[in-house]
Amino acid sequence: MGRKAADCNLMRGRATRRHAEAPLRPPVALSAPPRFALLYAAQFATVGVLQPFLPAVLAGHGLTPGQIAAVLALASAVRLLAAPAVGRGADGIGDARSILVLAAGLAACMVTGFAWVPGIGAPGFGALVAVAMLHALVSAPVVPLSDALCLGAARRLGFDYGRARSAGSASYIAAAVLAGFAVQAVGAVAVIWIASLCYLLTVLAARGLPRLEATGGGRGGFRAPFREPAFRWLLPLSALIQGSHALYYGFATLHWQATGLSSGVIGLLWAEGVVVEVLLFLSWGKPLMERLGPGGMALLAASAGLLRWSVTASTSWLPALIAVQLLHALTFGAMHLAAMRVLGGLPPGQAATAQTLHASLGTGLAMGVLTYLCGPLYASFGGAGFWAMAGLCALALPLAMQLRAVLRRRPG
Repeated sequence: MGRKAADCNLMRGRATRRHAEAPLRPPVALSAPPRFALLYAAQFATVGVLQPFLPAVLAGHGLTPGQIAAVLALASAVRLLAAPAVGRGADGIGDARSILVLAAGLAACMVTGFAWVPGIGAPGFGALVAVAMLHALVSAPVVPLSDALCLGAARRLGFDYGRARSAGSASYIAAAVLAGFAVQAVGAVAVIWIASLCYLLTVLAARGLPRLEATGGGRGGFRAPFREPAFRWLLPLSALIQGSHALYYGFATLHWQATGLSSGVIGLLWAEGVVVEVLLFLSWGKPLMERLGPGGMALLAASAGLLRWSVTASTSWLPALIAVQLLHALTFGAMHLAAMRVLGGLPPGQAATAQTLHASLGTGLAMGVLTYLCGPLYASFGGAGFWAMAGLCALALPLAMQLRAVLRRRPG
């Protein structure tokens, strides 16, 4: 019995040593996509609750429509300047993940200021402006840094960026719906606490991202991405195609209400557009990209925009609107995927800089200016103003062809 016990102890000791000496297995590459999906879901839930309801929060503080517009405009201006600066810093130190964690954590704190600060009177208005600008400063790089990290991981680990990004679009829908119920139940200020919670979830999701090889020391500053011809063509192309959505985002609901469509039907039209966007990202975006390339995808987006906005300008017949709402997958989704493929092909040391410059100059600036111009455009022409949006897409067609030509000439 003593010998058998000794043999058993010897075998257990050898097994323990073999287990201790066995090399640690590297993380499975398939673990990365769901982690990025969680990251996108958390951060776009924040967008889903703030974008529709932050104006209502400001109105609840006693701000006038003009003051609300001023707060939002100043925040947008800060966001346009802050994102590229933070992106450049992320490329310089080579640790975009840590900066993303810090930015989301600070945003979780700053956004609560919209709930704490009283808005009545000039001092309150000034305080809300300060809160909005600080929140814009820290939240601006969250989405572009996430895109830079996800594209880098997709390139190294071989997964589909679009499938991970689809979680963000789906989360936006769900968060907007839930926020609506929360506002109805306890008031508009509830969305501020929901947004703060979602930022904290973004922090946790960012901390769980896989560690990738550092790519710090990116040289060339802000000028480096502009040395790439594809990047130079991409900026005006994104500005035209994504900017063509300005009248849709700002005034489509008002236009459709004026034509007699019910709020329920209008809500379903909006939901249809986001659902087909999710389907593009989730399933057929990657094979379409492999077939057409980013230049071809941009050309498809511009062509779809020309058709979509022309029909929207011409009729409010519901079957026609249902049909062209399907094109949102192309006008927004295809152009977004094209931009991400171009940006993902830039040197890793420029990734965060290029992403934030594109977010600010390629989409943010154009959307802000065009949204401002769409106010008098809609006031003067109503739904016929969508012809101008179709015109923007028509201008994008030759730029898309130029981008396709440049990418074909690019080595590799």
